[in-house]
Amino acid sequence: MNGYFNIMKPSGMSSAAAVAVMRRLSGEKRTGHAGTLDPEAAGVLPVMTGKATRLFDYLVDKEKEYEAVAAFGRSTDTQDATGETLETGDRYPDLETVREKAGEMTGEILQRPSMYSAIKVGGKPLYARARRGETVEVPERKVMIYSIDVLGEAPEHGVRLRIRCGKGTYIRTLCDDLGKKCGCPAHMRSLLRTQSGAFSLDTAMTLEEARELAAAGRLTERLLPPDYPLMHLPAADIPERFEKLVRAGAKIPAGRLIETLPVEGRFLRVYLRKEFWGIMQREKDMLVWKVQISPEQE
Repeated sequence: MNGYFNIMKPSGMSSAAAVAVMRRLSGEKRTGHAGTLDPEAAGVLPVMTGKATRLFDYLVDKEKEYEAVAAFGRSTDTQDATGETLETGDRYPDLETVREKAGEMTGEILQRPSMYSAIKVGGKPLYARARRGETVEVPERKVMIYSIDVLGEAPEHGVRLRIRCGKGTYIRTLCDDLGKKCGCPAHMRSLLRTQSGAFSLDTAMTLEEARELAAAGRLTERLLPPDYPLMHLPAADIPERFEKLVRAGAKIPAGRLIETLPVEGRFLRVYLRKEFWGIMQREKDMLVWKVQISPEQE
């Protein structure tokens, strides 16, 4: 099985545990996730399998979309509902105030995630240090927030948000910061990832669906092809006269392809006889392999 399973990870399960389920169901040892999702969060988790695991560095996972509930009235040490209370308050903001302050948080911003995040400092995850009682100065980091839409109210002083953001954004930190801007402590009550790069809820399946398909011998019906998340890269159709060079993994003279190829240094999706063979890079007048994935060989 070479490709991707778009899994709807349930809350309360780690990304690694979801991958372990798919590894067992598919029987493919080469299995991993393309972008982790916190255990308390639910939503889209792309799972790579087989040769597709070699394409990780070329996937577009920079843009993600989440739906979250920010709960006002309490901030926590983990910045979500599982943590210990740090501060309480009852100056609950109205929706217009939330919209105004959320609008001030778009673009490139600085975040200082919780000590309970997975960011590594000194080679160790912050959450591991926090559980041992250590206190570490958490570094600020730049993240990109494309938009924050306020969708409406939620029970118990909650506000439903839709966030489009770049890679590395902590939504629970965003909720905590939103509370500070609104003058009322807040934390993230729930989180659903609705999109991760090319993967969205539209093509996601639950683990229970995966189990049923595997039991019926039909799991491959939901396997997305290796080039599925690579459509952001330009494509190059290699002429059949270069078939021996393709199969040998050799450099290919760009020749007449030059006029239709992007500038030097860009990565390309490469096809031979309409079959995907991997990723190449243009270096002057040659195409050089970065990742070769033969559709015919294991």
